[in-house]
Amino acid sequence: MRKTLIVVDMQNDFVYGPLSTDESKLIVRNVKNKIYKYNEQGDWIIFTRDTHYDDYLSTNEGKKLPISHCIKNTYGWKIAEGLEVENCIYINKSTFGWIYWRETFGKYNIRSEEIELIGLCTDICVVSNAIILKASFPNAEITVDVSCCAGVTPETHKAALETMKVCQINIIGE
Repeated sequence: MRKTLIVVDMQNDFVYGPLSTDESKLIVRNVKNKIYKYNEQGDWIIFTRDTHYDDYLSTNEGKKLPISHCIKNTYGWKIAEGLEVENCIYINKSTFGWIYWRETFGKYNIRSEEIELIGLCTDICVVSNAIILKASFPNAEITVDVSCCAGVTPETHKAALETMKVCQINIIGE
């Protein structure tokens, strides 16, 4: 059975732009290697893209995080160079967690009992999606690879990993 890799928000604004961190830049090589491994095995690869519009600063999120980022079709919204491979699935999500995982898996006829998440930010979008996936697919093995994730800060990254552990999400690469 094919496995599924979900690459969370590895976009220019998070890797190199206004919301980047030293840690986000450091994981790019690991993320690329993981994507290429899954691609060579013929597994599913899904990229999520944080997607906002010109009115971002007037949204609820924009009022709490007043840094314009990932505006659709801008350079900052695009997946960081060198990470994309053929036959990927793209999800444009307007908030932290994608609540339509069951529908997405159904639409693409994904039958996967092993789902791995990597990307940014561990403490916001990775943890949100990991928990939603665990709730949506309680019998699936949900895994997060620490070597391919970075948080807003090292402290909140670590806290998110602890939260995922107690939610029965596998943490590897520590």
